[in-house]
Amino acid sequence: MKRTVSLVCVLACVLVLTACGSSDTVSEYQANKLANAETIATDSIIPLIEACAATDEIMDIIDADGYTYEEWENDVYVAFGLYVDGEAFVSAINSYAGSIEEMGEIVSIGDVTSSVDDDQIIIYVDVVGTERTGQFEIIVSNDYFAELVSCSLNVDYTMGEKISKAAMNTVLGIGMVFLVLVIIMAIISLFKYIPMLQEKFSRKPETSSEPAGPAAAPAAPVEVYEEEEETDDTELVAVIAAAVAAYEGQTSTDGFVVRSIRRAKRY
Repeated sequence: MKRTVSLVCVLACVLVLTACGSSDTVSEYQANKLANAETIATDSIIPLIEACAATDEIMDIIDADGYTYEEWENDVYVAFGLYVDGEAFVSAINSYAGSIEEMGEIVSIGDVTSSVDDDQIIIYVDVVGTERTGQFEIIVSNDYFAELVSCSLNVDYTMGEKISKAAMNTVLGIGMVFLVLVIIMAIISLFKYIPMLQEKFSRKPETSSEPAGPAAAPAAPVEVYEEEEETDDTELVAVIAAAVAAYEGQTSTDGFVVRSIRRAKRY
């Protein structure tokens, strides 16, 4: 029984290994598609991108967004018979124009390799420039049309240059972080002035908290007595003189002189 189980396990392992090996085998049809994609990449796509990047009128149109992606797709197919994604084609030209400044003019094409990734074919083309070497990474659809999906030119840097660029990126990143932290700290340090500003702008006029004293008593009215003006009324003088003579028991008013008459005060 144990031998039977062991034999079944061995056969299963062999079948699995056989299946894995068969998946790595490329059919003749697929090999032809890979060869065709490599030819399209080296003989059509790369020369077309080089020519477009070297033409000022085309670069001006790209910079000004003068064409839609659909118009690029139509024009490239009509003029060269190539199927391209419009956005990928414009991006490929910009990538080439940016990298060629460091590489220099391309003088030769080196090894070409390709592989299948599901519904896409990835092609790597080594190129040599006057200043540096580089590699095209071109992706086309895995079908009859071999439509351009992506294309970029990657410059080869030495190990020292890569380390230098990585160090520079690290310094810039850390410097940016510290700069942001300093700005945040400065903003936080200003928070202590916020209550003072709020108090300053919301402050109301101060009012006396001491209780008001009793109201002062109104001043007593001052009686003003005006001096009566003297009168020269002779009749009134005669009457007063007669009254005084009668009070004194005299019958004559001789010797009495009335100099002035004043109103008596009544309380």
